[in-house]
Amino acid sequence: MANISEPVQWLLDSPPWVEYRTRVDLLEQPEDSPEVLRARRAMLEHTQVKSMITELADWPGHALKRHNDAAHMIHRLVFLADIGVKAEDQDMDKVIERISKHRSDEGVFKILANTPRSFGGSGEDEWVWMLCDTPSVLYALIKMKADVPRLQDAVTHLAGYGRENGWPCAVSPEMGRFRGPGRRDDPCPYATLISLKVFYHLTEWRDSNVVNNGIEILLGLWEQRKERRPYLFAMGTDFRKLKAPLIWYDILHVLDVLTLYTRAIDDPPLKDMLEVIRVKVDTQQRFTPESIWKVWSEWDFGQKKEPSAWITFLALRILKRAGLPVE
Repeated sequence: MANISEPVQWLLDSPPWVEYRTRVDLLEQPEDSPEVLRARRAMLEHTQVKSMITELADWPGHALKRHNDAAHMIHRLVFLADIGVKAEDQDMDKVIERISKHRSDEGVFKILANTPRSFGGSGEDEWVWMLCDTPSVLYALIKMKADVPRLQDAVTHLAGYGRENGWPCAVSPEMGRFRGPGRRDDPCPYATLISLKVFYHLTEWRDSNVVNNGIEILLGLWEQRKERRPYLFAMGTDFRKLKAPLIWYDILHVLDVLTLYTRAIDDPPLKDMLEVIRVKVDTQQRFTPESIWKVWSEWDFGQKKEPSAWITFLALRILKRAGLPVE
């Protein structure tokens, strides 16, 4: 187990979502313990969390024009799921109802997007799905334990796109000939990453061939990072920077997903990636953001001058899963 004794009190004294996840994920305290229940109540009553839930009640918000739009509601929804907000929590039922209104015939959750004609889209706002977006919506609903009709249909549809080399760039028929900037046979690293995030939370899928293939392709892409950049997803300097929340294809996001799967822990590429973040710890066993999403500037990870409790928590949780010390 990682040595978390030094920064743990700092995390417990941090914003309530950090305290809550620290108690559950690092200290392994049960959800029904008084300390955990208190931290969770404080999280749900916090102004920043309540404000985010209120904003999500206006789903879908603005049309998505680029997939790493950190201001988009998809990423706010996923963050709430990551910190532990549930479907049963106050006003989340309104959010989930609005999300559920837009489904494909296969049961896939759609988003409002606008893809320029120059990229093969219509240039207009339209309800569509893409494998670089819909898995995130599905993940959030599953993690929040939302009681949504035909949820299994969406899971089956996503699994059906899995190939021997992970998940491809795929979109709904309404988008015509649109495809990302890569070869058709290449995997999309980001679609593969967020699909793996979904299937970990479905126990019947965790050891499936499609999941194992996805794990192997992400590990292989790290090994071949100097030769391969499928769909322009590189694993260079920017990839290695500590950044939150977990929105795009970067080292914290990749490690946060891969370390969920215990069979990946001893793989040499994963150990190599773990070492990249392990050496970034300071003398107080804290981690400082190295890159930021400006629209999240009001959060503790939205600056690069001071250690971030949330990024420290994410890094320590990753290292704990891998059984690594932080120094």
